[in-house]
Amino acid sequence: QVQLVESGGGLVQAGGSLRLSCAASGSIFSINDIGWYRQAPGKQRELVARISQGGVTKYADSVKGRVTISRDNAKNTVSLQMSSLKPEDTAVYYCHAVVRTGRWSSLHDYWGQGTQVTVSS
Repeated sequence: QVQLVESGGGLVQAGGSLRLSCAASGSIFSINDIGWYRQAPGKQRELVARISQGGVTKYADSVKGRVTISRDNAKNTVSLQMSSLKPEDTAVYYCHAVVRTGRWSSLHDYWGQGTQVTVSS
């Protein structure tokens, strides 16, 4: 089994900064893509940012220039540094990873429980 645990969420004023972290643990041989999704009330879950095993990144247009994703392959962690936050960024943020659990295993998707980010006006 694989577990993803998020941390770093909270309440921040517009224009402020926040850093989210996610730690993966369990039976992990390797992690392919890992990243962050978010879901606001009444809206669909959307990709915020992801980073590949080789460090290739992808960001949602709505957050480009305001967030930076990074990963530590040795520690199986990923972080999302967020700045210039807007009320529209308010959502539950979920860590997501594509994981190979064994040398001969296929890739599977895993999700964290989520962490709340609230940006006040």
